[in-house]
Amino acid sequence: MGDVPSRWRGLCMEGPSFKKSSCNKKLIGARYYGDQLGLAAPNASLARVALSTGSPRDDVGHGTHCASTATGAIVEGADYYGLAWGAAKGGAPAARVASYKVCTEDENGCSGSALLKAIDDAVSDGVDVISISIGKNATDTTPDLLTDPVALGAFHAHQRGVLVVCSAGNDGPDPSTVVNSAPWILTVAASTIDRAFHSSIVLGNRKVFKGAAINFSNRSLDRERYPMVFGAQAATRSTTASKASNCYPGSLRKRKVAGKILVCIGTDSRITRRIKKLVVEDSGARGLVLIDDKAMEAPIDTASFPFSQVGAVAGAHVLQYINSTKNPTAVILRTKDVRLFKPAPVVASFSARGPAALTEAILKPDLMAPGVSILAAMPPMNMEDVPAGKKPSSFSIKSGTSMACPHVAGAGAFLKSAHPGWSPSIIRSALMTTATVRNNLGQPVASSSGAVATGHDMGAGEILPLRALSPGLVFDTTTRDYLNFLCYQGYKDKVIRKVTGDAQFTCPRGAPSPDLIAKSVNYPSISVPRLAAGKPFAVSRTATNVGQSNATYAVTVEAPPGLLVKVSPKRLLFSRRWATASYEVSFAQAGARKGYAYGAVTWSDGVHSVRTPFAVNVV
Repeated sequence: MGDVPSRWRGLCMEGPSFKKSSCNKKLIGARYYGDQLGLAAPNASLARVALSTGSPRDDVGHGTHCASTATGAIVEGADYYGLAWGAAKGGAPAARVASYKVCTEDENGCSGSALLKAIDDAVSDGVDVISISIGKNATDTTPDLLTDPVALGAFHAHQRGVLVVCSAGNDGPDPSTVVNSAPWILTVAASTIDRAFHSSIVLGNRKVFKGAAINFSNRSLDRERYPMVFGAQAATRSTTASKASNCYPGSLRKRKVAGKILVCIGTDSRITRRIKKLVVEDSGARGLVLIDDKAMEAPIDTASFPFSQVGAVAGAHVLQYINSTKNPTAVILRTKDVRLFKPAPVVASFSARGPAALTEAILKPDLMAPGVSILAAMPPMNMEDVPAGKKPSSFSIKSGTSMACPHVAGAGAFLKSAHPGWSPSIIRSALMTTATVRNNLGQPVASSSGAVATGHDMGAGEILPLRALSPGLVFDTTTRDYLNFLCYQGYKDKVIRKVTGDAQFTCPRGAPSPDLIAKSVNYPSISVPRLAAGKPFAVSRTATNVGQSNATYAVTVEAPPGLLVKVSPKRLLFSRRWATASYEVSFAQAGARKGYAYGAVTWSDGVHSVRTPFAVNVV
């Protein structure tokens, strides 16, 4: 890589296992944060503070995995112990990286002060894009926007022209679980990819069931079969069959489990797959078959321990086999990867869903990106998931919206390099309006339930970064839009002036009003929080032409039954590049069922297709 840009103002802090010389032309910044920073002497150097409180070195792997997904250089022959072999590269492999380590493994976790300080430092250092794979649980109290460190820091970053991309959270598929939903944040849901990992279960009657797993056991068809037992059949005297069926800790009699393949179910969400695996392994079992439809698309890594997860249908056949013979046997085979898997993408079951608890007048999440079974870099330090006889890998396979977020951050950096003058909201708009809602079968993208995915599942759809290079039209959501949004949310002028530093700002008339958020904030999607019978609802948007001069765009509408959608005007004319044109979308109830209805407004000039999804809550 070339020399570090002269505009870069960051630094590399030192700490255990990390020296300034650890930085290079790729990794150009590394900072560490912790609650102890505030306790350091005022004149202490940053290097000395870091040495006393921690290090920029990633000793968990989450940050390394995310960073390499966003900007990792091309690595030929990357794999995870033979799985997912191929060339690995980040979304923007030529981009520089600066790391800001804000989370610790102690009780401090990811402190708000550290998050806010890190975002401010990143902006001051001169970054173009910030990727944050951190978020509160959906069950936590929804924070005040102006005291939420991520939202507050991201607002200041947007004011300085920095795109902030955040994970939507992993508390799906329940509705209203999406986090990091401030409108100036690009909020990312997670999808599956066209690769799956299967581990076959071969029963003694020669029937084979393909389960989801990442295991590196040495079992094969040529070797011995092992006896099978259902958890309820191995329960201790003091426990219930239900607990033993779920592999509850302390529920199994070791002498009935040792040397056998145990079959458990997943009806108790408190007992995670990893806990089940540890319980069964500690009991001396030779393998675990888990019957659970939940999260099958995101297999866990059990290293050398034979494990496979099947759904309810296959699980019923396994249990029927166990009950049909005196000596049921089976073998769980090593995982194989399945390429060109269909259908893909599918919205991941764990991916948090909208509508946002913050406000239903902004459609969240914004879009979707790969977040299931993602191969990326990993510090070769953690021995927990290392197969027997192997060394720690430099790569790992992980799932979560944490993995989806850096895909979009990398795409954002890619667009910024091609269009240096684009604002964060233009980059977001380009990614959203060019996203696809079709899978690799040419059918509508599905949710994890099998139903057609909605805007509250996947936002605008799955990112297509190459198409986003030339979106045709964009929706530039300005700082004034966001300030008005705060007014409409109920914040007072005085508070907004203090946060933004704009002493002259005054709220528009009509605030507070959730309806005005939907009507007037120039967002690249539409969310109507309430549509009552006999009360049409009109929304205005302003499009900016970033394509050729003398362009004419015609509109088409995807409207669900019972919802009347009209767009005026039906054509937009742009005489030059950067010209703007406004239009209005009106919604009226015409027999629609109560609840959310989904559709889209699409503008096309014959070359570009500019799609803005909508969600309308019929009351």
